[in-house]
Amino acid sequence: MSHGRAVAPGVPEGNGGRLVAQSDATLARGYYGGPPHDDEPRDDEFRRLLLESLRIALKRKWLILTIAFVAVAIGGLRTLMITPLYSAAVRVQVEPQSLKIVERGQVEQPETGDAFLRTQIELLRSNAIAQRVSKLAGLADDPDFFKPREFSILEAARSFLGGAAAQEEVTPSKAALEEAAAGIVASNQSVRPLPGSRLVDISYSDPSPARAARVANAYADAFIASNLDRRLQANVYAKAFLEDQLVQLKVRHEEAEKAVVAFAEKEEFVVTSEKSSIAEANLSAANAALGGLIAERIKTEQLWRQVEKIDEINLPQFLLNPVVQGLRSARNVLDGEYKEKLQTFKPGYPAMVQISNRMKEIDRQIAAEVKAIKDSHKAAFEQARRQEDEMRARIETLRVETLDLQRRGIQYDNLRREAATLRTLYEGLLQRHKEVDVAGGIGANNIFIVDRAEAPGAPYAPNLVRALLMALVIGLGGGCGAAYLLERLDDAVRLPEELERVTALPTLGVIPDVGEPGEAERALIDPRSGLAEAYRSLCTALQFATEQGLPKSLLVTSAMPGEGKSVTSLAVARHFANMGLRVLLVDADLRNPSMHHKLGLEHTVGLSSYLSGELSPPEAFQGTDIPNLTFMSSGPLPTNAADLLAGPRLLSLLSVGMETFDLIVLDSPPIMGLADAPLLSNAAATTLLVVSSGKARSGQVRGALKRLRFARGPVIGTALTRFDARNAGYGYGYAYGYGYGVDPYVYGGPKDGEQGREQARLTQS
Repeated sequence: MSHGRAVAPGVPEGNGGRLVAQSDATLARGYYGGPPHDDEPRDDEFRRLLLESLRIALKRKWLILTIAFVAVAIGGLRTLMITPLYSAAVRVQVEPQSLKIVERGQVEQPETGDAFLRTQIELLRSNAIAQRVSKLAGLADDPDFFKPREFSILEAARSFLGGAAAQEEVTPSKAALEEAAAGIVASNQSVRPLPGSRLVDISYSDPSPARAARVANAYADAFIASNLDRRLQANVYAKAFLEDQLVQLKVRHEEAEKAVVAFAEKEEFVVTSEKSSIAEANLSAANAALGGLIAERIKTEQLWRQVEKIDEINLPQFLLNPVVQGLRSARNVLDGEYKEKLQTFKPGYPAMVQISNRMKEIDRQIAAEVKAIKDSHKAAFEQARRQEDEMRARIETLRVETLDLQRRGIQYDNLRREAATLRTLYEGLLQRHKEVDVAGGIGANNIFIVDRAEAPGAPYAPNLVRALLMALVIGLGGGCGAAYLLERLDDAVRLPEELERVTALPTLGVIPDVGEPGEAERALIDPRSGLAEAYRSLCTALQFATEQGLPKSLLVTSAMPGEGKSVTSLAVARHFANMGLRVLLVDADLRNPSMHHKLGLEHTVGLSSYLSGELSPPEAFQGTDIPNLTFMSSGPLPTNAADLLAGPRLLSLLSVGMETFDLIVLDSPPIMGLADAPLLSNAAATTLLVVSSGKARSGQVRGALKRLRFARGPVIGTALTRFDARNAGYGYGYAYGYGYGVDPYVYGGPKDGEQGREQARLTQS
């Protein structure tokens, strides 16, 4: 028996055969409503998103409806408490500014686009205009103006608790009243420009129609007066600014003129274009002469390099020399004479020796002449190089002198230019100062009243129908948002696809909720019950869980207690025993056993007795009312359950048991917080993780799987228990049915247990 050899992540190979890889096992997910495949069309993604939203809405429908009802109630109550408001509007025409002061007294229009109109609109909305309106309309002297427009629970409570003390409060000052009136005016006015025109509607809402018209007209008058004040204020500011700038520029101009004279006296600098031309001409001539010297130096250097290391006389410099030519001619004559006499005399003959000596002397003279030519080329090269170096030094001196002259000239020009600039600025500002007084009276106001406001005949607010519809929309939106938020914050595993997404394992079975405790054992007895059908579906999936079919040993465990693992163990063992397989059901929960209660048997001896070495396995087995089903209880509760399970006797029990039984089902304690389940999972061929719908948290399930995988437990899949299709939302209906034919059992439907079968019998009769 081998343990812990993984075929796929989290699915090792057990004794019962190599487990099916996760990618193959998940092919059946579509039957259980598993997650979508990546290659499905994008339209299905939108469809799934829509169905998921509908499922959440149906699941949380009462929350959404409650929030919507509360929002509508609050909206309606608030609307009924609002004082009716009347709105009056005045229409004004805003033309571009009529003038702008420019140089030489010219007048132009500075702004004509949307930016200007937006500026005027923001000015209309400013607090300064609101204060001017409150003063112009005399709102601070109108007590009715300060009455609240909406019912305030806080103010009502304060008035009720304050009583007479509230009436004795100090009367606010006139300035405070005007400030409060300006705030009320600013919060109830509306400025709306008409698209494509220069017209602006100024609206004001008030409980009094006459006051609404009066304040709206006061807005137009205040805006015109404010515009004229800004123009006059701009002229005053411009004149004061120009006067200050004139004083500063006059002082700076005088200082600049003095700086020009002081610099010329200090540097003894006299600007003459002739002097500048001579310095630049000398530098230019020196540069030109340097170019000729460089060319001459390069030429002599090339001639010297050609003859420097050459001993032959085949170069033109040697061949064209008349001395070399004469010596070569004489040597050629002697060479011919020597060759002619060599036919008659031997080389040692006195005449032959004499000719040979004369030839050597000529060769020596030629070599001396060649050396003299080389020396002359070298001397010419060195002379040209010295002349070039001298010219370079001369150019450097001229360059320094020229740069110094230019530097002083630049500094002098800067001083003169600054003085000229200040003079020009001073003259321009002086002319502008003279024009300000004249330009201040040019042009007229650019704001015109087109239609004055009149008292409205009917209120425009509140609109009860619109308020209720808006409250309904807000309530539905808030309810949907709250439902979505609760759905995302709720990490309880409720649906099969959620369980598969958390575990990345196939959901082998979905077990419906039977409600009352103990009802599951009674429902399992009825083969036509929905619970029995669900467990038969789970057992069918277990038969295809490995390549060899049903595993030899199966551990049933869960992350936390109370998730239905004992009922699942009993149901699986009962099903395969009824199929004729020899099944051993082991209650491996050595801390809180319960299987003996479900079977009505004793647990005086059992697994703990065998693991402690007190007896052999057959002595711990008990028969049951179910044929082919043998039960091994937990036995007396030990103090060292994990130590007993970690011993070799557990593996021996499974090895020997698999030779006798076709299937061994182990009911395990919960995983989290205990070491028992990982030890049992490592020993068993396969492990089934039971998850209770709505009770188990995703973090707990992941933690349980992590512990099992760390113990190399071969987790084959999951089973979702206590699944309530009526609360699962859209996609699962309101009844989760099993059965087919004349006697169907519909869990959650009208037929249930004996009542359904009785109705079916009546139908057949």
